[in-house]
Amino acid sequence: MKFGDIVTAVASLIVIVGLTMLPLYVVLAPTLGVLWGGMVVGVISTLVSSVIVGYIFAGKMLDGRREAIAKIAVLSAALVMVSVMCLIAAVPDWGPHLNDVFQEMYPEAANWSISEWVAAEITLVYLDMFLNAVITFVVGFVGLYVGSMLRKPSKS
Repeated sequence: MKFGDIVTAVASLIVIVGLTMLPLYVVLAPTLGVLWGGMVVGVISTLVSSVIVGYIFAGKMLDGRREAIAKIAVLSAALVMVSVMCLIAAVPDWGPHLNDVFQEMYPEAANWSISEWVAAEITLVYLDMFLNAVITFVVGFVGLYVGSMLRKPSKS
């Protein structure tokens, strides 16, 4: 599979994720809550989208299926890491929320210096990026593999 095909597959994956997240969120957020609804919607939409993309691009994955799937999954996980970093930076209430959570968990956090707060925030950003990337990679890999196996090779 060529690099251009991999980029096209990841772009298709992102578009389909975007199209599936809103309807799923409308259905699941009232039931599961905003936090858990968002997490479940992210996993389900990534799985469904990767199955669809795996099915669509199965013909191009015939030679080296697992390698092509791994490349698509790695590129999509890297894209998720960047998007998580941008989203966290764009949310204005994230820092104060982090301060409240840390002070509740660790009473001595009320006396932390600014550099200690910056280190804690950076650590949590990296943790969030890493967890989202791992979930995207694993769920995406499974979905792409299942989707590529659903499509029978064309007889020539």
